[in-house]
Amino acid sequence: MSYFGLKVVTSRKFWDAAKMVYPRCGQIASLLSYRFMSQAKEPPLTAERYQVSRLPYSEVSVDDVRYFQKIIPGRVVTEEGELKVHNIDWLRTVRGHSKVLLKPQTTEEVSQILKYCNERGLAVTPQGGNTSLVGGSVPVFDEILISTALMDQVISFDDVSGALVCQAGCVLESLNQYLGERSYTMPLDLGAKGSCHIGGNLATNAGGLRLLRYGSLRGTVLGLEAVLPDGSILNCLNSLRKDNTGYDLKQLFIGSEGTLGIITALSIICPRKPSAVNVALLGCEDFSRVLQVFTLCRDQLGEILSACEFMDSESMRIVQKHLKLINPLPDNAFYVLVETSGSCGKHDEEKLDIFLEKAMDAGFVTSGTVATDQGKIMSLWALRERITEALAHDGYVYKYDLSMPVEKLYALVEEIRTRLGSSAQCVVGYGHLGDGNLHLNITAKSHSDALMSALEPFVYEWTSKHSGSISAEHGLGFKKRDHIYYSKSRGAVHIMQQIKRMLDPKGIMNPYKTIPPTD
Repeated sequence: MSYFGLKVVTSRKFWDAAKMVYPRCGQIASLLSYRFMSQAKEPPLTAERYQVSRLPYSEVSVDDVRYFQKIIPGRVVTEEGELKVHNIDWLRTVRGHSKVLLKPQTTEEVSQILKYCNERGLAVTPQGGNTSLVGGSVPVFDEILISTALMDQVISFDDVSGALVCQAGCVLESLNQYLGERSYTMPLDLGAKGSCHIGGNLATNAGGLRLLRYGSLRGTVLGLEAVLPDGSILNCLNSLRKDNTGYDLKQLFIGSEGTLGIITALSIICPRKPSAVNVALLGCEDFSRVLQVFTLCRDQLGEILSACEFMDSESMRIVQKHLKLINPLPDNAFYVLVETSGSCGKHDEEKLDIFLEKAMDAGFVTSGTVATDQGKIMSLWALRERITEALAHDGYVYKYDLSMPVEKLYALVEEIRTRLGSSAQCVVGYGHLGDGNLHLNITAKSHSDALMSALEPFVYEWTSKHSGSISAEHGLGFKKRDHIYYSKSRGAVHIMQQIKRMLDPKGIMNPYKTIPPTD
């Protein structure tokens, strides 16, 4: 139909016995999960579940479709079957009913499309890999979908400076493979690397697993190109490490979630690929020991520390139950995954050995295993990276992406377990110790208004009370837009609204998301 296997020991000397050697490689768990979820029952329409009223945008006509076909012949999708997967988020929690999907290949094509939509008053939703966890990449009503999937070309790479220039539709894992062949790596790493687009990563200011080592995208992105709602092209696509001339306009678009324009290309500084990588998975009796491990690894590993992640016993149980992954350690209340990466294997190994022995001697860890072999490292990382996928198999997921002082990270999880009791199927806490980022997830058999009322605004109030942020790296999207005031003052939001009105006076860019309407 168309519209129009690891060895584990628990003694002080277990590290030599447990070692195995490899550079970490990606996995496509998000795609596997996506295929599984695509067979599940459709969620209700977002507008109906959340009782949202459609704003007075124009509706797509046959003439509109004909115009788009002239601009991008053969790349206008109106078939209901093909549109279905683009109208639903991969968690299957929100659903729109767009009737048109456009697939431009160039910045100029995006410019023509947005200029026309702005003149006609047609709302649009930019979409990359559709891996948003807050409903930011699917329409709420019938907004026109503009996909960056065909904008997937590397424009240039400087093998001296490490500056990569590429289109916004490049898949993160593909970029990492491209760079790996040139002895470089991306400064960003996510569990959804096999399907997320780099432009979407910028638009949401994605954090990920390497932020501890390489910092955020606000620091690694050198420049970008974006198309504004009226079709004009903003060219800030330079590759300079230093450029102190006027306002840094690229920062407006990093984290804007497609509400100010569409990022079409970018320049990003990439580090050299480490030649020596080690991963340790450690078991801890309680969260206080998790914090002690984190403090010790920063002190002992210093410049070679590239990741420090934690997960609780429920996280481990979920990946074992739904994905049949193997936990190489005895059961523990918590697990800490530590990764080192550097240029001298012997040096890194010696530092890691000292850290591990001190952690064991101090009683911070009860058991552990170390991997330096590629296959073994991949197995250990899968236990952490595929938690989101496993949760999607457990039922409806209430997801919270929070940042707060690291010592408070797990207190909220414990309070939520007590607060919800048996009304929740599972309460899981895991995240990035290195940047104080908690991923709190609650599963239930299906969506429940009563359960939602027990969670919100309690979670946001608790986070705000403890000087945290209600969105550490996922963005606000549709689901969290109206909760922005828990993390930003009304004065700050007012300035954001003014910027939005200035760049997008007709409000066509990704409406109903990120920034609340003016009071």
